[in-house]
Amino acid sequence: MKTSYEVRYAAHPDDARAYDTSRLRRDFLIETLFVADEVHLVYSMYDRMVVGGAMPVDEVLPLEAIDPLKAPFFTTRREVGIFNVGGPGTVTVGDEHYHLDYKEALYIGRGDREVTFASDSPQAPALFYLNSTTAHAPFPTRKVTKQDAVVAHMGSLEMSNERNINKMLVNQVLPTCQLQMGMTELAPGSVWNTMPAHVHSRRMEAYFYFELPDDQAICHFMGQPQETRHIWMANRQAVLSPEWSIHSAAATHNYTFIWGMGGENLDYGDQDFSQICDLR
Repeated sequence: MKTSYEVRYAAHPDDARAYDTSRLRRDFLIETLFVADEVHLVYSMYDRMVVGGAMPVDEVLPLEAIDPLKAPFFTTRREVGIFNVGGPGTVTVGDEHYHLDYKEALYIGRGDREVTFASDSPQAPALFYLNSTTAHAPFPTRKVTKQDAVVAHMGSLEMSNERNINKMLVNQVLPTCQLQMGMTELAPGSVWNTMPAHVHSRRMEAYFYFELPDDQAICHFMGQPQETRHIWMANRQAVLSPEWSIHSAAATHNYTFIWGMGGENLDYGDQDFSQICDLR
């Protein structure tokens, strides 16, 4: 059993323009989230979001309060959103047990109690992907499935972007302080997400890509609308998106991604769009 973490610092957009490929990947890409019997966390200075993964195989893994939190429990001043993207497993929050199947989610509100992760079977371990933001008030812990989601069907096959946006851990479904999370599923034959591209200066975002064949790749686009950059990504990797950056992608195969937002605004529609032909 092991908990590991790293700290990612925020970048000014003028500085990010000069980053080469390796620097972009070092600052924004999270290449490894799931390691057997390990919890791996990235503490980001963008709205203090924590992005991480837990892969319990032979052990029950605790969500420990890492040093940057300066807290007795991970959830002392934080809320957490969790999606299971692996085999069935259980998240225990205090004395309550929440069983999560594939693509089911759990919201954990602020409060002093232990959180642990376990898999039903070591042969098919659960993969718990999590986002966490600071919280000013406690809200009830709740399991959310796709049946509970607010679903927006968008795009078309002709535009290569037919998709279902499943808004799951959002304020239309349950109360949160600032965390908003959902899951976008692209239809076969569609590869583009989040077009037209946009920014929302009131909140940052993290994207986690999965259901992509191991021999395929995703090209994630970031940067200011007139100064874009790209990061090539593989299956089960995540990327941090600053509040000044677009966040969009195209892949060589259809895929699914989980988006998580943190900041001062819970309005999903609070976006500043750029026309596709105006991107540079």
